[in-house]
This record gives sequence, C-alpha cells and structure tokens, in this order.
Amino acid sequence: MSTLTPTMNSSLAVRLAGIGRHVIQGLNFLAPLGDLVIRLWVARAFWTSGLTKIQSFDTTVLLFENEYQVPLLPPVAAAYAGTFTELFFPVLLALGLGGRFAALVLFVFNIIAVVSYPDLNAAGLFQHQAWGLALMIVLLHGPGKLSFDHWIGKRFSQV
Repeated sequence: MSTLTPTMNSSLAVRLAGIGRHVIQGLNFLAPLGDLVIRLWVARAFWTSGLTKIQSFDTTVLLFENEYQVPLLPPVAAAYAGTFTELFFPVLLALGLGGRFAALVLFVFNIIAVVSYPDLNAAGLFQHQAWGLALMIVLLHGPGKLSFDHWIGKRFSQV
C-alpha cells in the first residue's frame, strides 16, 4: 500500500517530468556532436584503408587479382575504383558535404567489400556491419547540424 498522498504523487510526477525534459534537452544539444563523431569514425576507417591501398598500389592490384572477387570489374579497374572511393567519399562524409550521397556510396561499397572477400573472418564482418549501421544512420538521419550540408541549407533557404 502506498503511503504517498495524491498531492505527493502529483509533485513527484511533475519533478520527474522536469528531469526528463532536461535530459532530453541535453541529448538534443549533444546530438550534432554525436552525428559528427559517427561521420568521422566511419570516414577514418575508409580513409585509412584507401591510404593503405596507395602506399603499395602494385600490391593492391595483386590483391584484386588474387584475393578479392569484385563482380563486373576487371581487377585493375576495381583497384582504382576502390582506392578512389576510399579516398574521396570519406572526405565528403567527414565534411558533411553531400553527406547522404557519400554515405550511400560508402554503404554500397561496404557491401561489395564484404561480398568480394570470401575469407573475411568474424571480426572483420563485425567491423563491416558496424560501419554499415553507422552509414545507415547518416543515410536516414542526414549528416547533422555540424555539416556543410546543414550550413548550405540554412544559408540558401533564407534567400
């Protein structure tokens, strides 16, 4: 049996609702930073892979000839396309410039990477799944307020 009076129950509910509003306001304040962190984390993963590819492009071509099984493209073309994708689109993603488009390209690229490398272990698959989920957040939510897309949208919608 409750020892709280109806007035005490109401007062408690009002205080809890106030705390809830403050928590939500704090999360809304931090959301743009979270969006930026997600974009930078995924962009770094792909950028680093692209840098590895250009450090020894001959080795990269050999990998595309012997290890990766990219559909529809010859190995040399796939090596160039993969390297370009991993060096160009992460920059757009990090800047939030064409953020949804960059996320879409990297999302599809990520799927192709998983399908093209049959020897991918469980840890590698988990990484690709995490990147795919993060990219899906950008695809569905947009790059957020700390992005060039947001700045451009605000700048030109006030014309």
